Amino acid sequence: MFLIAVVVVLILIYFFLKPGKNTTNIEDFPEPPSVLFFGHALDVKSTTEVLDVTSNYVKNYGKIVKLRLGPFFKALLVTDYKLVEFFLSSNSILTKSLNYGFARSWLGSGLILANGMHWKQHRKILTPAFHFEILKKYVDIFESVGKVLIEKLETLNEKESVDLDFLVPLCTLDVICETAMGTQINAQKGENLEYVHSVKEMCRIIVARFLSPFKIFKWTYWMTNDFYVERKIVNILHAFTSKVIERRKMERNVGGNSKKMSFLDLLLKFSESEKLSDRDICEEVDTFMFAGHDTTAASVCFALYLLANNPKVQEKVFSEQKDLFGDEKNPLVTYQELQNMKYLEYVIKETLRLYPSVPVIGRYLKEDTKFGNRVISAKTNVAIFIYGIHRNPEYFPDPEKFNPERFENMNNFPPYAYIPFSAGPRNCIGQKFAMLEMKSLISKVIRHFELKPANPHHQLVLAAETVLKSANGIKIGIRARNSN
Repeated sequence: MFLIAVVVVLILIYFFLKPGKNTTNIEDFPEPPSVLFFGHALDVKSTTEVLDVTSNYVKNYGKIVKLRLGPFFKALLVTDYKLVEFFLSSNSILTKSLNYGFARSWLGSGLILANGMHWKQHRKILTPAFHFEILKKYVDIFESVGKVLIEKLETLNEKESVDLDFLVPLCTLDVICETAMGTQINAQKGENLEYVHSVKEMCRIIVARFLSPFKIFKWTYWMTNDFYVERKIVNILHAFTSKVIERRKMERNVGGNSKKMSFLDLLLKFSESEKLSDRDICEEVDTFMFAGHDTTAASVCFALYLLANNPKVQEKVFSEQKDLFGDEKNPLVTYQELQNMKYLEYVIKETLRLYPSVPVIGRYLKEDTKFGNRVISAKTNVAIFIYGIHRNPEYFPDPEKFNPERFENMNNFPPYAYIPFSAGPRNCIGQKFAMLEMKSLISKVIRHFELKPANPHHQLVLAAETVLKSANGIKIGIRARNSN
């Protein structure tokens, strides 16, 4: 009875606040059929339907599609090149869309969610942490952590179906903690697994809120089970990062500054000069613990899956490794040698084209915005559909095909047709770090193992969570390469 009363109240609010046609200027964009009050919120029932439904919107209604989620949330779904360029290149349209707020209980005002002057100040402070001179110093950590991954895979040798999604995220979590946070947590050795599971569950909840007409509003969300699950998970996540921060503080007090200045060391340095509060540090650590391991893990998994199912491409990657290191499986890989893995870089770029880590990014218009001869009204959320942009045959012939060679000449691509790390002022600050880490881990696996399609055959079931995933895992077969 109470739920019925809530729905009635929401309907009354909807009709009371619903803007008339003359008060908005996005009415002339095509719109799929919608349901009264709910808009298009009922079109997608799970994260595994998001990409198909959204792709069909684009296919059937064009490159700019008007959507409504519930009575108040209006959005434009965009794959139009000129509009994508307009939004991402702008130095003034920098506010993230409102759905990002569903992660605020976890990430606070960290770099992903920050807006305005707060974002500009923090971006400036954090950028030096990703200078190539600092990244060079992390290569040996990529190698040592990757060695543990190899040891785990060796225990699965000759297995015809190995789910990478149970292994790789632990590896990338170890990497981000030791490089960016300056501390070892040994996730691959069975420690801190609760954090990894909590990240996955939190990602599910964030998207579930966006897809549910009842979870999308604070005043009805509290009536759902996810509200209470989220509170428990956020406590786990915050406790974990607090432990990492305190451990690093203790190490700095006992042993002085490390020769390898970590991301966290940089934050602590600025806290000493009062430019960052303790809360700022916690929020940035939470942000980078998430963004620095989950996105990279997904990309590594998808790349290994594609190599397992494309043996000719895998052979080229292996051949490049032999050219660099001969028959040595465990060379002391240098920063420059990672840079020289050009074909592997094409493979990674093509993987990110087909499976961008973040398939949709958003902006929020705080004021009426003129684009060409149209005005897009204030309070519009803009969903830039990267997954769809990357599969546009106008820029990527035969777009469903895995073809790393298309990246041999990047001059063929307009800059906003390929945006796996976003673009413009709010591009991914850690993209060079991520590319080096992916090269290190993938090359190490390829030097040790021949990858095969899983048996039985494994078909990915893509799920658009905060990070692109496969709902049924990412499975391959592995076989150790001969020593000679």
